[in-house]
This record gives sequence, C-alpha cells and structure tokens, in this order.
Amino acid sequence: MSNALVCLCTCPDEAVAGRLARALVEDRVAACVNVLPGLRSIYRWQDEIQEEPEVLLIIKTTVDAFPALEAAVRARHPYTVPELVALPVALGHQEYLAWLCGAVR
Repeated sequence: MSNALVCLCTCPDEAVAGRLARALVEDRVAACVNVLPGLRSIYRWQDEIQEEPEVLLIIKTTVDAFPALEAAVRARHPYTVPELVALPVALGHQEYLAWLCGAVR
C-alpha cells in the first residue's frame, strides 16, 4: 500500500471550487486537484432532504499531509460541515505515486 490518498470534497460552485483547489496545491497539501462541475447532490441536512448543484473536487495527497489539508479545507470552505473523505490508494503507477508524494509537504 502507498502513502497516497484520494480525497473527495464538494463545493457549492465552480468559483469556490477553483479557489480552494488552487490554494490546496499552492499550500502543497495537495499534489493535484481535479474540479468536476455538474454534480447534483441529494442529502439530509437539519432533518430535511436537500437537493443542490455542487462541484466535486478530487484531491490527491498523502496520509502525512492530510491533517494540513483538512485544516486548509475547514479554513476556506463556506459550508458549516464540508465534505472531506479520504480513500487510501492501494495500488498505482509507481512513478506517478512518487511524483504525488514529492509534490506535497
């Protein structure tokens, strides 16, 4: 297993997503962030079903950088409780994973 993580984070719109993605890479807590518009989320919030357009960030980082990534998301995200989930990367192209790990602090 590698030290790499793929994290998912939803944002309310492309402007917020773009600013957050750029900041995470600039802060070196993420090696790369993909911004995927066109997402529709259906979820329960404060005991009511909500349906909203969102933008998904796919964030590539490491286990070691995750605490700093989480702090950066919490500091910059407009949601009271932003989605941030991390999935371990079990396997991957070794040169890519080496680049990823070298791109974050």
